Amino acid sequence: MLHLSTQCRYYLYEGYADMRKGFDGLCGLVLSAMARKITTGDIFIFINRPATHIKLLQWEGDGFALYYKRLERGSFERPAGTYDNAAMKISAQQLTLILEGISLQHIKKRKRYQQAA
Repeated sequence: MLHLSTQCRYYLYEGYADMRKGFDGLCGLVLSAMARKITTGDIFIFINRPATHIKLLQWEGDGFALYYKRLERGSFERPAGTYDNAAMKISAQQLTLILEGISLQHIKKRKRYQQAA
């Protein structure tokens, strides 16, 4: 079951994904374009060109899970940032805001304590 947790890592694919791709096609994008290992439990996010469809792919230990959402109206917002190997690392909070349709450009995050790693 897909769960959004701060313990997971989330990678947004830089390009526009063909929403006809299934498990194997999306795994191919992760391996070739994003240069990431697909069996880590990370969540890989794909958005189509008009930003009306989104797919999330995750390895769950015994197989892949695929979450697919199609909007009837509106679009998903891509966060601004830099991509490394065709992937941008985003937080669970950013993904939640993207899925809920909340604009990322107008949100101001207040400073919080973070323990050094």
